Amino acid sequence: MSTEADWRGQLDDDPAKDDEVLTADEGESPLRPKLDREARVLLAELIKPYRRQIAGVFALVVGQVIATMVAPWLIGLAIDHGMPEAIAGHYRTLTQIVGALVVAAAVSGVLQWAFLRRSGTIGQAILFDLRRRVFDHAQRLSVSWHESFTSGRVISRLTSDVDTLRELLDASLDGLLLAVLNITVISVLMLVLDPWLALIALAAVIPLFFLFRWFSARSTVAFRRTRESIALLIVQFVETFNGIRAVQAFRREKRNDAIFDSLNLDYQDANAQVFRLHMVFIPGVTLIGNVATVVVLFAGGMRVANGGLALGVLTAFLLYLRQFYGPMEDVAIFFNSLQSATAALEKLARVLAEKPSVPEPEHPAVLALPVRGEIAFDGVEFSYEPRAERPRVILPELDLNILPGQTVALVGATGAGKTTIAKLISRFYDPTKGAVRLDGISLTDLSEDDLRSSVVMITQDGFLFSGSVADNIAFGRPGASRDEIEAAAREVGADEFIRRLPAGYDTDVRKRGGRLSAGQRQLVAFARAFLADPAVLILDEATSSLDIPTERAVQRALRTVLHGRTALIIAHRLSTVEIADRVLVLDEGRVVEDGTPEVLAGDVSAEGGRFAALHTAWRDSLV
Repeated sequence: MSTEADWRGQLDDDPAKDDEVLTADEGESPLRPKLDREARVLLAELIKPYRRQIAGVFALVVGQVIATMVAPWLIGLAIDHGMPEAIAGHYRTLTQIVGALVVAAAVSGVLQWAFLRRSGTIGQAILFDLRRRVFDHAQRLSVSWHESFTSGRVISRLTSDVDTLRELLDASLDGLLLAVLNITVISVLMLVLDPWLALIALAAVIPLFFLFRWFSARSTVAFRRTRESIALLIVQFVETFNGIRAVQAFRREKRNDAIFDSLNLDYQDANAQVFRLHMVFIPGVTLIGNVATVVVLFAGGMRVANGGLALGVLTAFLLYLRQFYGPMEDVAIFFNSLQSATAALEKLARVLAEKPSVPEPEHPAVLALPVRGEIAFDGVEFSYEPRAERPRVILPELDLNILPGQTVALVGATGAGKTTIAKLISRFYDPTKGAVRLDGISLTDLSEDDLRSSVVMITQDGFLFSGSVADNIAFGRPGASRDEIEAAAREVGADEFIRRLPAGYDTDVRKRGGRLSAGQRQLVAFARAFLADPAVLILDEATSSLDIPTERAVQRALRTVLHGRTALIIAHRLSTVEIADRVLVLDEGRVVEDGTPEVLAGDVSAEGGRFAALHTAWRDSLV
């Protein structure tokens, strides 16, 4: 499990970028958070399919604003004209004004309902598309990316970050559109009603500008910190409960509690920083609006008293002014959501901007059928960190040829490069130098479909997905019939134990195959590979979790499974190696011994003898 320092370093993006302080001095508007280029492109792509619908929603908002803005004007007319006439006994004008107010309120309500309905539909469609794109793209990214980018951080992107965008679209976007239109229309109406009072009211925009500028410079960093903090919390949570057996076996609960508490405190502090900014920003907007209202009321009241301004006009002006600063608070709330959503969108955009380290060729070569399964390493050099200042070379200039149908065992100490060779054949990585070829064609020139149908790798864990046994075997060849699934299980010796399960082939294996033993999971993985019928089969420590009786059954099944196909076996158990046609002994990425098991087992010369020594030690252990 990770230490506290490790967790603080597990930020998925460039720390310099995350800590960047963005201010208006850098050329960005203080009222608009700066977006990374990738985030701007992503936002444009998400919105593009819904441009017409968004235009329709905008039209609804315009209609609603017009219906709403009519009310103060009508109230002013009622005070200056309708009520004096009513006092004189003439109610027609007042009745018409009241009727117009009712109609305006009804139209505003209907248009708001239509706007919320349509904008909600568009928002959910955008979020649906975003979640699908992130999930699909993450699946296509190379193994190297997934080995460095933990599953907890992927979950954070699909849940926490997407939820932040949902909150923006669901709760704040409608407020922003209404606020912007209200502010624009009201500014014009106030200028029409009384230019001098309008200048007093609009003068308050100057301190508002500086308040927004102050908030923008600080909130960008604060909201980014909250996104990073919650991501680390999710990573810690996922890793802890994925490894709950180890946690409980080694009594790591207290240590994990300490790490989680520290991360939780960081998240609390990050949110507290945001709240402190809100404590200044939102009351500041309200204070400026209230002061401006008081000044307008005083100046307008003096003019009404002197006969220079009608009472109805002042009343209408004050009602408009209230609606002017009310939307300012909506803009403030939207701006808060926008800052958080901007940070989330940048994180999502960076995931989508990642390119596979093993990209598909633009013009893939075509494998001749049937695939023979000849594997060749031509001057292959490989390092897991090729861009490091001093990269550690795992494979230095490896030349190797594996004939079609040959079963080759790779033997050597941990770190000798056995699994690296298997990963290169599976094209989970590309060589930093040289080429790996299948039937004479470089793997970089093959399409993903051709490569995956020709090369299958079975790892030590024999990963199973939630679902039935039959479904897990069928992963090898989607669309396989039940008879073909059961035939594959029989070939690897799995049929007998599967039929003893409560529901046979329909038994749910549960999370990660937890209902089955390690050996049973591995047999199901073998059946899956057999059903796939690849030209090249790689077994990476695939029998290490089996007990002796199960291993013997698998050994018998393997002879059938490996017949007629090229096989690469990585194993520490030399019982597995005995079925190989050829053994390669590796040391620091170099082949130091090459021959049949029988020949190498008898080689006790000073020049060789590594496999012989291993073989002797294994025989002695059996005794």
